[in-house]
Amino acid sequence: MKYLSTRGGAERLTFEEAVLRGLAPNGGLYVPAEMPQLPADWQTAWADLSFVELSFRVVSLFVPTTEEEGGIPSSDLRALIEKSYATFRHEDVTPLHRVSEHEWCLELWHGPTFAFKDVALQLLGNLFEYFLERRNMRDTTTPHTITVVGATSGDTGSAAIAGLRSKANVHIFILHPRGRVSPIQEAQMTTILDENVHNLAVEGTFDDCQDIVKALFSDKAFNDKHHLGAINSINWARILSQIVYYFAAFFALRRKAPEVDPHQVQFVVPTGNFGDILAGYYAKRLGVPMAALAVATNENDILQRFWATGRYEKQAEAGDVRATLSPAMDILVSSNFERLLFYIAKETSTAADKDEDAGRQVSEWMQELKTQGRMVVSDAQLALARRDFVSERVSDAETRDTILRYYRAADNRASYLIDPHTAVAFETANRLANGQAVPQIILSTAHPAKFSEAVVSSIASDSSEKEALAFFQTQVLPKEMHGLLEKERRVVGVAPAEGMDKLAGLIESTKAVIERDGFSH
Repeated sequence: MKYLSTRGGAERLTFEEAVLRGLAPNGGLYVPAEMPQLPADWQTAWADLSFVELSFRVVSLFVPTTEEEGGIPSSDLRALIEKSYATFRHEDVTPLHRVSEHEWCLELWHGPTFAFKDVALQLLGNLFEYFLERRNMRDTTTPHTITVVGATSGDTGSAAIAGLRSKANVHIFILHPRGRVSPIQEAQMTTILDENVHNLAVEGTFDDCQDIVKALFSDKAFNDKHHLGAINSINWARILSQIVYYFAAFFALRRKAPEVDPHQVQFVVPTGNFGDILAGYYAKRLGVPMAALAVATNENDILQRFWATGRYEKQAEAGDVRATLSPAMDILVSSNFERLLFYIAKETSTAADKDEDAGRQVSEWMQELKTQGRMVVSDAQLALARRDFVSERVSDAETRDTILRYYRAADNRASYLIDPHTAVAFETANRLANGQAVPQIILSTAHPAKFSEAVVSSIASDSSEKEALAFFQTQVLPKEMHGLLEKERRVVGVAPAEGMDKLAGLIESTKAVIERDGFSH
């Protein structure tokens, strides 16, 4: 199995190289050069596997078993996966909770930071450490290290830090938009004082953070010198890890509701950077039965507008990212969407070399987006996108109403408290069902405690704000979050104009300390 860039070129990487590099030198994202085949009997042979064992089976499809091929021996891979999910609080890792007769919620937030990104980042942290230790055992002349750089709209940063803190040979630099993440998310990042963890608060939006990171990755000399690595969902290992819970949901639903036809199930996914739902697209292509993947967006609706029009374009006002109740989705441009565009271009290509032709097309599209703020697909390409996806846009007012509606018990269901991102997905699911008995699996991306202000203010109409807050603090807030906001913090402020230079300077100074004192973890 080799990996190639969505923007073309002759480069073909091993799994190890793709994971450690993260982003291709031409700005593209790595995708597998071919789609592996599931075993013919997977629906019966995998039916009763634990999440760990299921993860091992799925990940193994994309990872060779020999070091020479840049892979991981089976025994080592299984050990890495077991270590990664031993940190989760639920034995099923991503349990499927029945909300009503036709609604199931896939709870993805039982990891260390109470967010779905723990599923991928616990494993990615262990992969980084494993590959670097292996390289250092092979070559003792020069220490092999990695400088992980990432932008976050909230949960990626805390989950990445939790996955990489104190990892040998790893330093991590996380940029977040000041004031645009929840207080809990900010505290989860900035109160981690391990020597290899560095936080930067950018005066701007998530897209400003992401632009700084992409600019640094595009500086080849700097990248080569400091061995930059990516933890955003541009890293292929992130997507690979997330494919697993679509398989887990399929098997869990079959056990809990065998009468449901899986080919009729809609997976509804709150979507910002497009990584979570892209994993579902890969699961569907591999063979997981489903009717459709529903893209649930908030008021930052570039994706919904694409499915409505075929135009992928920024808001009319430059840099117009709205601050909403679901900040992890406050994104102007969804990085992972490029991977889907690659497959759309490839499937509609008539060239002899479809990979290269698709890469050329994606490169042109991305240049148009950069210079003109928009790109447009053909009618045939839009029809192809609509084959697998539907999309809806949900406002803040509708988000509040949905949180309150599910908090209130109803005739067909018990009270169920959800965070604002999950509320966007539930509202989308309701619209798509349109009162019909449509089986739906809604992906819940975060514990409601991570967004206390939005949740408390949404449910307060059923009681006083004081009573709602008391309920939240005594019944909802996990013990791990008590006192978190009062802990000591370490963070550096950054203006967007100085972003790349300041980040590069911090990395340079950290590297100098390592060379002087040796790597500390």
